[in-house]
Amino acid sequence: MLKREENERLVRVGPGTPAGALFRRYWQPALLSEELPEPDGAPVRLRLLGEDLIAFRASDGTVGLVDAFCPHRRAPMFFGRNEECGLRCVYHGWKFDGAGTCVDMPSEPPDSLFKTKVAIKAYPTWEGGGAVWTYMGPPELRPPDPDFEWCRAPATHAYVSKTYQDCNYLQAVEGGFDTAHSSFLHNEELGNKNWTRNRDGHPRLDVEKTDYGYYYVSTRDIGDDQQWVRVYQYVMPAQQMRAGITGYHGRRAEVPKVDGHVWVPIDDQHTWTWNWNVAYDETPFPPHFRETWESFSGRGKDDLIPGTYKLKANLANDFLIDRQKQKTQTFTGIRGLNTQDIALQEGMGAIVDRSREHLGTTDKAIIVLRQLLLEAVDEVQAGRTPRGTDPATYRLLRPFDDFIPQGADWRDVFAKDLVARW
Repeated sequence: MLKREENERLVRVGPGTPAGALFRRYWQPALLSEELPEPDGAPVRLRLLGEDLIAFRASDGTVGLVDAFCPHRRAPMFFGRNEECGLRCVYHGWKFDGAGTCVDMPSEPPDSLFKTKVAIKAYPTWEGGGAVWTYMGPPELRPPDPDFEWCRAPATHAYVSKTYQDCNYLQAVEGGFDTAHSSFLHNEELGNKNWTRNRDGHPRLDVEKTDYGYYYVSTRDIGDDQQWVRVYQYVMPAQQMRAGITGYHGRRAEVPKVDGHVWVPIDDQHTWTWNWNVAYDETPFPPHFRETWESFSGRGKDDLIPGTYKLKANLANDFLIDRQKQKTQTFTGIRGLNTQDIALQEGMGAIVDRSREHLGTTDKAIIVLRQLLLEAVDEVQAGRTPRGTDPATYRLLRPFDDFIPQGADWRDVFAKDLVARW
């Protein structure tokens, strides 16, 4: 468990908070590139780390990210005119470029120098992997641009999506690194011993800290002198890398891939869950693979409220749980693997009181995750650099999983597959 004061240090992410300062030392995915489809198009509202912002794609194709309110009279920049490489407030015509510089102030006399003294808060952006990223920390400590494999892979071999969650980011992150729950929450075929996760509900965990976060190994005994070994990667502060190589029925997946999540705090009580997928080898994803997998996960196009990235199945309607299906077919009666995760994470409440927990042996990865986050918060407050900001520490990472003989060393068996292909 965590002490209440430790929990508070980790769950509060607004400006001036310890965890907020930590998250601001990393690049964060802010919005999908598809949300800004054209230069000089409509601006987009977003909230990130407790701050209200406006994004716009300028005339030259670059993305600006500025304060949601004009520094003149705090008028909403969402209604601004996106024109000629800048966003113009429609209240008095003040115009700002992507760097926040005031480039025009028509409400003042032509010879006025006032515009040289006024700027709007702006954050740098970088675009890659189908996402627009931003860095919200001290400019002098800005790390190099993100260099994850899923940002380098060609569009034929990778994609990214996002989903909204009504809970604190840490609940979602911890759910991602809770291996044991997949044997229960994601049990889609009751009584089917060919369903790999059903064969061993108490995996053995090994966690190894690294300069980017940690990797951890989950080992399940599945019979026939075989074990299922999964190697996960945790890249600080909130990214999971996992493998989908073996599938669910004791054989190689029809479309093997590596995938993961990045959890980005909107504020203390809301989170964006980013979902990325990369093809395992040089074979591109089949044409309909994205929608098939997204639907299986519960976040396909028909699962979302139109015009949003929010699920139709949500806490207000009990995630459309089917109690008859729960009795006879699946463990939860909730459709969609990630929808099942969100149901439990949101159902805990907006922010969990971790001082009331009782952790077991299969919670080791969660315990070490919390240790690393608390350590990183202290490092930032002491003026030092936290783990995982240097792309050299993570750019070649890959997760992997496979069935191997009892007694075999996964390090030898997996050596070639734990290195990025792109």
